[in-house]
Amino acid sequence: MPGPPVILCLNAGSSSLKFSVWSGEECLGQGEVEEIGRPGASARLTPTGGPERRLAGQWTDHGAAVAAVFALLGEHALPEPAGVGHRLVHGGARHVAPERVTEALLGDLRALVPLAPLHLPSGIAGVEAVTARFPALPQAVCFDTAFHRDLPEIAWRLPLPRSLVDPAGLRRFGFHGLSYEYVMEHLGPAGRGRVIIAHLGNGASMAAVRDGRAVDTSMGLTPTGGFMMGTRTGDLDPGVLLYLMREKGYDAAGLDRLVNKESGLLGVSGTTADMKTLLERRDRDEAAALAVAMFVYQVRKEVGAFAAALGGLDTLVFTGGIGERAAPVRAEICDGLGHLGVRLDPARNAAHGSPASVPGRGGQVRIVATREDLMIARHSRGVLFAEGGRRERDQ
Repeated sequence: MPGPPVILCLNAGSSSLKFSVWSGEECLGQGEVEEIGRPGASARLTPTGGPERRLAGQWTDHGAAVAAVFALLGEHALPEPAGVGHRLVHGGARHVAPERVTEALLGDLRALVPLAPLHLPSGIAGVEAVTARFPALPQAVCFDTAFHRDLPEIAWRLPLPRSLVDPAGLRRFGFHGLSYEYVMEHLGPAGRGRVIIAHLGNGASMAAVRDGRAVDTSMGLTPTGGFMMGTRTGDLDPGVLLYLMREKGYDAAGLDRLVNKESGLLGVSGTTADMKTLLERRDRDEAAALAVAMFVYQVRKEVGAFAAALGGLDTLVFTGGIGERAAPVRAEICDGLGHLGVRLDPARNAAHGSPASVPGRGGQVRIVATREDLMIARHSRGVLFAEGGRRERDQ
């Protein structure tokens, strides 16, 4: 009896291409092509249960990177995929569920590039690269904005004139939806009630969820909004941007570079966006200490705001690279949340145990290792091969 169709999951960044291969719920291998278009590019694959394999080469663009992925799969005898699933950061207002790739869909996505100029072009390039090499191979796209499709209007509407908001589709969308969806499925019955999920990584955001439905989220029209991140400012007083334009000569390109690539932990510390490095340096580097303290403070404030939106807190979840692995950051965020019933168990937190909170109190704290690629595999299998269709969140 044949097994489930094998799905290749692709997650394209501006200069990288992460990938994993799935047969049903089993990950057969995963890897990444790094530094695409730059000297020193490399590609690696780690088959499940086997040693890491590397491929040397020069990959000038995402098309060449896709070729490297298929070369690695073939070289190391992983099965050929029956379909390909892509993570795309933005689906706009119209695309709110995983979809099979068509030319019409790609046309819609190209029109959305101004809403996510740092992320969508590389994602679309990945789709086009697979089409060019394997035109008969079916593909699906999964949108990070889809989880937030049910946000109430009070949360998604921007305080701008309707003449600007409605025709142009300017609104708060929210991102990291595949991560949030995985977390909610992982929690199961524990995800009932009032849940706040903090996806903390180089890109970071938060979602307020009530009984499985998104109520609010920190990011907005683009993934630049919210609290400070690795290199992104998060929310800024718009007057700051006006001042920089009028007094410092910034244009749109300069502001884009400033708010997305030169700010956040990197901008405040002056040295790095890497939280692990900042934690190691902060005892002897005041700027590193300030960067960590500002990040912790802003996340803690966001938790408080979302608890107000939810009318309380039952579960606080940490996920993402920082959320899963930086125990001091979790501890310092939770240190000011005692009024919400949050109290960490220091030993469990240090060991990254979940739940990490003291039993018998409100505001349980959990640590969940997110698997966005598993969600991509599930959705793509359903869309492309009609195996149960798309999993809906709990009603």
